[in-house]
Order: sequence, then structure tokens, then C-alpha cells
Amino acid sequence: MTATTDGSTGAANLRAAPASDPTESTSAAHDMMAVARHAAERSVEHLLGRQDEQGWWKGDLATNVTMDAEDLLLRQFLGIQDPETVKAAARFIRGEQLGDGTWNTFYEGPPDLSATVEAYVALRLAGDRPDDPHMIRAAGWVREQGGIAESRVFTRIWLALFGWWKWDDLPELPPELMFFPKWVPLNIYDFGCWARQTIVPLTIVSAKRPVRPAPFALDELHTDPSCPNPPKPTAPAASWDGVFQRLDKALHLYHKVAPRRLRRIAMNEAARWIIERQENDGCWGGIQPPAVYSVIALHLLGYDLDHPVMRAGLESLDRFAVWREDGARMIEACQSPVWDTCLATIALADAGVGPDHPALVRAADWMLGEEIVRPGDWAVRKPELAPGGWAFEFHNVNYPDIDDTAEVALALRRVRHPDPARVDAAIERGVRWNLGMQSRNGAWGAFDADNTSPFPNRLPFCDFGEVIDPPSADVTGHVVEMLAVEGRSHDPRTRRGVEWLLAEQEASGAWFGRWGVNYIYGTGSVVPALIAAGLPAAHPAVRRAVDWLKSVQNDDGGWGEDLRSYREEKWIGHGSSTPSQTGWALLALLAAGERETRSVERGVAWLAATQQADGSWDEPHFTGTGFPWDFSINYHLYRQVFPLTALGRYVYGDPFATASAIGAGTGKGA
Repeated sequence: MTATTDGSTGAANLRAAPASDPTESTSAAHDMMAVARHAAERSVEHLLGRQDEQGWWKGDLATNVTMDAEDLLLRQFLGIQDPETVKAAARFIRGEQLGDGTWNTFYEGPPDLSATVEAYVALRLAGDRPDDPHMIRAAGWVREQGGIAESRVFTRIWLALFGWWKWDDLPELPPELMFFPKWVPLNIYDFGCWARQTIVPLTIVSAKRPVRPAPFALDELHTDPSCPNPPKPTAPAASWDGVFQRLDKALHLYHKVAPRRLRRIAMNEAARWIIERQENDGCWGGIQPPAVYSVIALHLLGYDLDHPVMRAGLESLDRFAVWREDGARMIEACQSPVWDTCLATIALADAGVGPDHPALVRAADWMLGEEIVRPGDWAVRKPELAPGGWAFEFHNVNYPDIDDTAEVALALRRVRHPDPARVDAAIERGVRWNLGMQSRNGAWGAFDADNTSPFPNRLPFCDFGEVIDPPSADVTGHVVEMLAVEGRSHDPRTRRGVEWLLAEQEASGAWFGRWGVNYIYGTGSVVPALIAAGLPAAHPAVRRAVDWLKSVQNDDGGWGEDLRSYREEKWIGHGSSTPSQTGWALLALLAAGERETRSVERGVAWLAATQQADGSWDEPHFTGTGFPWDFSINYHLYRQVFPLTALGRYVYGDPFATASAIGAGTGKGA
């Protein structure tokens, strides 16, 4: 690699690699170090070339075709279709169809009924004929699975908007929910922030029950067109399912007798709540689904499409579109610039890029500008906590998240910024906010503290993914690592986090991964945190984790874990090798002192061998999650940043390994 004199390109000011062990006599280790260094240098060049001039990085965030189908359904509902958009969306949806006529929700995953129903309807809107061969295959498979009646609630809500499903046959969600105080079960703050932002507008939709004329019938998607809505069996009254089914029946009766004035006040309160949370860019929380439902809800309340709120909301939706060279148009469910930028900064710094390199300083400047300094929904439960921290997206001041805040702090500590006092102050605010968001059990969730109510997930309405935000091992690991780097290993709150992590370790030695797939991600997040917090590499918990990672290493030297591991035990730790998951496993092993082991060398060799000519890696498999199993994510930058971080630490060591390991022997079980 050649470094330019101004440092604008290339990995200028690379740190020197540590000297090899003098007792090491084989040339193989030296060769492997050279291979790893070369792969890291090529990856650095690639990643530096992808930075935006403003300082941020962002990879595509791929999910599944329901995003694209619902975008077309929204345009149909509002009457704002345009031929170019419809054609491009249909091209993308067709391109994702499997050979049997179905659609899945992650690469090489099984067919998904709801995704197939929504994709089919979207293609019908785009002009595909029901007697086209690819449509015949899709409709036949849907009928084999039980038809529309077996699809998820959200799919049937979209169909109800056009009269393809009866509103009476959907779970009820009344807007009077807005009146529940925060101490009453099932108040809106009992839901995770992503669910809350979706449920509030849907209470308006549920109350209004709109039906726009359908442009065609969907009889071919019912098992029996003469009786398309078969009744569901009722659970025993003594069971929780039975209780909530009967509650739903009561709510349906209430819908018929709800006082009009009370309902109008409730819907207006929901509208006020929605509008107050619209971001400066017109979106809601930087997430596409809440924006879609918010636009529909406000439109039903009389907001015309030229109203400033509506116009900004619709314009924001266009920013979720990724136009491809073949003319296809993919919709991102969310965008991840803060997350991608902090991870890219860590990767580059750990791979030898100098801390004052202009690219890292630009990244730090941009991240500092994204700090959130006003209260959001989290303050409902934590009113005395001062704001601080970072969100995931470009615009999202209402929902900073604990995971991003921890990783941004770790990234900023790797940069030699010209205004260190500004950096210190921002990190201190983030640390204080993260500590204040600790849950009672000592761990951390993603957006809220103690968001663990058992009731929201039991609602018949909530049949798709997690709607609460309990603490997780991966987020807790990142926070503990950040606190250790900030010199807080001995802080009682850090020790409680460590204790929780030790108690959460699986019998296998792994940790569950909430926001990444799956046990490899959880273990790759926790082991470096425990080491940073002072646990010795010889600690039994660390050794069990190391043994587990070695036991699930693939024959090719890499690591992989299929999304089916969330449902099927046989998939735990198993799947095709991927760059990001191999990076996670290596980060854990390197933190545990396994640098010179055969497992690490094989993992490094796999990364080097699978690297592409431009220094990047390809990764079609989905290794991120929105909801485990139910909503899967392929972060296109994961395949670049995690292999590079692992290669960098293999070559140069962990930059904080010595400075942060200051809490050894403290804390219960340590």
C-alpha cells in the first residue's frame, strides 16, 4: 500500500505490527501474518474509497419484498402511482421470486406465506396477469398453505384497505389506547419504540376501517373463494391466549358503541403524538414502516397530500429507495449511517490507519454532529436523565439507541481529533445516558430501560416479531466494553452488567444474539467485553466460549450460522461461512488470547482467500436481525467492517487490550 503525502487516500500512518514471538520458528506464521496484512491493506483502501465526503459511511440495508410491495400498495391507496416507480418496483419483486413461485425473507430461507401474498398482490397492481406462469405458481402455493387467511395480521390489514379482507376479521386496536397512563398495562410505552411508532397510527386506521375500491379480485388466493374468512379456533378461557382472544372480542363490540366524541378526541391525540415525532427530514424514527402507516393515518383524518406534514412524509419515503443499475428499485426498511460509520471507524483504526487520518477525523466530526441533545420517548420512563447519545439513522432525535451510543464512543476514542475537549464532552454525555438506561436486572436493551412487559406480545394484533425491547447480551456486551474503555471497569453498574452476562451464558458456552445472527454474534460481542472489563482469558466462561467457537468452525476455516438457528437447535452455530460471522468469531478468539492458534489462522486464511480483487467481500447471506427470525437484515457494510476489524486485530492487536483490562478480580463471579 502506498500512502499519499496528504493522507487523503490510503492507510497513512499505519501502526507497526507487533514483533513475532521469537520462539516461533516456522515460516508459516510469518507467511500468514503477511497474508493478513496484505488483505487488511486492500480492505482499508476499499473502505476509505466508500466514505461520503461529509464523513459518513452507509451500506444498503436489504430486507425482503414486503417493503416494496407495501410501498406500491400505499401509492395505490393514496392514488399517487407513477409508471416508472411501479415498473422498477415490479422488476425488483420479480427478480426476488424463487423457482417454485414463492418469496422468502432471507437468502436461502424457506418460502414465506405473507411475503408471497404481498408480492403477488403488488405484481397484480403492476399489471402482471393471474394466468402468467410465475403468478400461477405463486397463487397455487398460497392456497396450499391455507390462503390469505393464514397470513400475518399486517398483510391482512393491507388487504382490508382495498376490501380484499374484512375489517371485522382483524384484531382490534382502539385509539383510546392513547389515554392509558404509563403505569397501566398495554399503554403505548409498554411497546418497543419500533412497535410504538407503528401501533399509534394503526389505531387510527383500525378505528376508521377505510376501504378503497379494489382494482381486481383475489379469489385465486383463497382456499375457498365462497368462504374466504374461516373462523379461528378459540383458546381455553384459562389460558393467556384465551384471555386476549376474549379481550379482542370485547374490543370489537366496543368499536360498535364507542362514543363518537371520545373516539374523535382519541384519534386527535394519536395524530398529535404522530406529528410531534416527525423528524426534520419528514420521516418517523428513520424507519420506513412507521412512516407509511403515519401517512395513511393522517390522510384518513383529513390531511391532504399537499399539507406540509404529508408532503414531507411522502418525500421522506422516496429516500428509502435504492435504484439499481438494471432499473430495479429496492426499498430499505431503514438506513444505518451512524451504525455503519462508527463500525467503519473502528475497523480502519484497528487496521492501522493513523488516529489523525483525515478520513477518521471527518468521520468523528460527522458523528459529533449527530449527537442527540434533546429528550425523546425514553424520557417518559427516565424523566430525570439528561439527554445524550446517538441514534442509528440520519434523522432520529426521538429514539437514540444504547448500542449505537456505545459503539460511537468506542469509535471516537480511536480518533485524534483537533478538539479533544469536544470529543470528551460528547462521550461523557453518552456514557452518562447509557448508564442511566440500565435496566433493573443490570443489563441493557436497545432503546428503553425495563421494556419487558409480558402483555404486548400476547395481543392477537401482534403476530409478527418482537414488540418489546428486553435487555440482550449483545447490547450489554457493547456497553460493558465501552464502560471498560472509559475506565469504569470497577463501577458497580459495570460489574452488574458483567454479572448478568455471566449468568446468561448458554450451557454450550455461547451467548444468544438478539440483533445479529445469532450465537456467533452474541459470543463475538460478549467475549471482548468480558476481557475488556477485566476477566482473565483463563476464566471458565471465556474458555467455554472459546471451546464452543472452535467446535462450530466450518471445515473451510470460516464461521457461519443460519437464521433458522432462532427456531431450530440443529442450526445453532451452523451455516455457510460468511465474512461478517467469521469476523465476529475471530474477534472473540483474539480477545481471548487465541491469536497463535490454528483456529484463528484458519479463519484469517479464509478471509484472505475469499476477499475480492477490489479488497471487498461478498455476502449474500443475511446476518442481521430486526426481529429474530421474523425480520432479517443483510447489512451490506457488515461484510466489509467486521472482517477488516478482525484482520486488523490479528496483525496489530487490540488497541485497548492493555488499557481497558483494569477490572480483573472485581465483581461477583469474576
